Amino acid sequence: QVQLEESGGGLVQAGGSLRLSCSASGRTFSSSVMGWFRQAPGKDREFVAAVNWSLGTTRYAGSVKGRFTISIDNAKNTVYLQMNSLKPEDTAYYYCNTYPPRGEFWGQGTQVTVSS
Repeated sequence: QVQLEESGGGLVQAGGSLRLSCSASGRTFSSSVMGWFRQAPGKDREFVAAVNWSLGTTRYAGSVKGRFTISIDNAKNTVYLQMNSLKPEDTAYYYCNTYPPRGEFWGQGTQVTVSS
């Protein structure tokens, strides 16, 4: 069974940076696209970024475009999300998954808190 584990979250001041990691373990699976999602307090989970490793293309939510970068290290079975110029509105729990996401792959996520 495939498991996805997020890490790298923490507390940072506005304008700062963080790099999130998503490590995959267990059995391999076929998926050309991996993504990051987030859920802020009192709000629904939303799409943040996705990468198609087969085509080498990326897609970002308008709110993070130009500030966040998604990438994959296939040899390490790890997906990254580099977050720069963080804003208080980026505060949320961040999750990785396939894109479109599959319910069985949701993990515990990693908390990102951006202070003013």
